Amino acid sequence: MKPYLALFYFAYFALVGVYVIFMPQVLLSFGYSKAEVGVIYFAAPFMRFLLPFIFKYFIPLTRDVYRLSLGLMLISTLIFIGTVEQFWLYLMVNLIFGASMGISLPFVETIALEHLAKKEYGKIRLWGSVGFIVMALWLGKVLDEPSDALYYLAGMAFLTLLVGIRLLDWVAEERHGTKEEASSFSLQRFWAFWVSIFLMQVAFGGFYNFFTIYELDHGVSLEMTSWMWTFGVICEIVMLFFQGRLLQQNLLYLLQFATLVTVVRWLLLYFYAQSIGMTFVAQSLHAVSFALYHTAMISYVFLLYAQKRLAQQFVLGIGFGLGGSLGALLSGKIYGEYLFLVEAIITLMAWGMLVLHARRVSSHRKL
Repeated sequence: MKPYLALFYFAYFALVGVYVIFMPQVLLSFGYSKAEVGVIYFAAPFMRFLLPFIFKYFIPLTRDVYRLSLGLMLISTLIFIGTVEQFWLYLMVNLIFGASMGISLPFVETIALEHLAKKEYGKIRLWGSVGFIVMALWLGKVLDEPSDALYYLAGMAFLTLLVGIRLLDWVAEERHGTKEEASSFSLQRFWAFWVSIFLMQVAFGGFYNFFTIYELDHGVSLEMTSWMWTFGVICEIVMLFFQGRLLQQNLLYLLQFATLVTVVRWLLLYFYAQSIGMTFVAQSLHAVSFALYHTAMISYVFLLYAQKRLAQQFVLGIGFGLGGSLGALLSGKIYGEYLFLVEAIITLMAWGMLVLHARRVSSHRKL
């Protein structure tokens, strides 16, 4: 199973790499405004937000639904090729793409968390980072026409489909009572924690969707920007490989620490926008602000809830879904000199919510 999990993460996050790093520039080359890019990158994550509520109240997240999501992911990337020049059609297809992405990853994350020890998860998950790096470096080197990125997007969707289907061999058949379990799932009990996840991903909106454009606007070449993305992911890989012992510690403390480090990261990008050296320093913090944060977060949620698949759906839905979509929309509106200062303030608010959540959990335990 481990090789297939590793290959799935590789293909899936290579796909994400094309979508996040290169597609915004593709859209600009077709005449989209920065605000329209923000709207496009609002659509897919917003679908990820809606999905968990569908699976909570109407249907269970089954093998068949997962299989369908992989097929729709490929189909939507193929349709992108013919619709990218038409804003509204491209926007509609992004809704399908976002829904398919929002189903497949939480399903696989649950497989990984159920079958792997904490120290093993990071070493398998890092292959997603490798896929992201390979795509960033390769396309940064060979991409002559921005629109060619669309073909790489479809190719990685096809590989994700092939490997993703193979993983079903390790998924147990659905148990009866899934809907009843899902209906008992509660966000309200740990509301401050969920607000923190949401705010953290809102703050990442400017980075994920506009970092490439931000660097180009400050005179950095596309190839150098690709190296900046790559360096950040290399640091992420190192953390994923060695973080096993850290994850044996208090997960909430790790989340608070990672959130504060992210505040520092955005402030470096704000104060030293034109410094390549300081930008690389900021990118080195991706090891903590993404790798450590992400693994600690999904591990904490996995322990917090009995409904494992649905919990991971809400992580993606509330964080990368609602948070990511509003973050994309906000960053498209405020893009400019103060982009990363605003992101730093939002991240500080996310830290405050984590502190509140920790206090609430502590008080309940005392009771």
